[in-house]
Amino acid sequence: MERYPQAIYLLADSQLLFWQHDGKLFIENIRSAAPHDSPKAAYVGAANGDNPDYYSLFLAAMDGIGIRQCRMIPTSLSTDDLTFINEADIILLAGGDVERGWNAFEQNGLKELIVRRYFEGATLIGVSAGAVHLGLFGWKQDEGLSSMSLIQTLRLVPFIVSAHDEKRDWAQLKKAVQIAGVNVRGIGIPHGGGGIFRRDQSLEPVRFPIREFTMRENGIDENLLLPGTPAKKQ
Repeated sequence: MERYPQAIYLLADSQLLFWQHDGKLFIENIRSAAPHDSPKAAYVGAANGDNPDYYSLFLAAMDGIGIRQCRMIPTSLSTDDLTFINEADIILLAGGDVERGWNAFEQNGLKELIVRRYFEGATLIGVSAGAVHLGLFGWKQDEGLSSMSLIQTLRLVPFIVSAHDEKRDWAQLKKAVQIAGVNVRGIGIPHGGGGIFRRDQSLEPVRFPIREFTMRENGIDENLLLPGTPAKKQ
């Protein structure tokens, strides 16, 4: 059966994996998109050093929607790991350190594999640093932001993503947008919030508003995207 790209889920943190709306778990939507009754879910923990504590949260979330076939995909991949992620219906990119995770993806081949699996129909979930990886650029945390510190990432969503930085008014995101150039967009997803990027290029905020920043010739435009309003096309 031919499959098409699914929605991409961008989460600021793990809260939405357990959030209920109108008496239904939010991630039931992800479960219902799977093409068969016994889906497989892969957890990619490179950004947090394959921390088993975070994987246990993933297992609990998947158990809540009846998914039992789960596997942590470690930084050092085995043949069985590759087989599983190539068959997975859901692939979650975990939070942690953006640069650490990206370096692992470049070294172990997941950079290309994740993109291919998306176009083969796997549903992708990015949590915090994982959400950043799905966008246009991340940045190195331990140095001042400059063109040299931007990291070109998977580019499956057409904007720079930042998560849970609202207390600093998205200062680093705005700087990254400014560096990246005219007409580049950035989105800031607050704690507990998320966004759904759909195949029609629309972005739907989930639970809380998303801040949007766009670099123009005369400065940065700011916009607030609200849940429950028509999804904005990118």
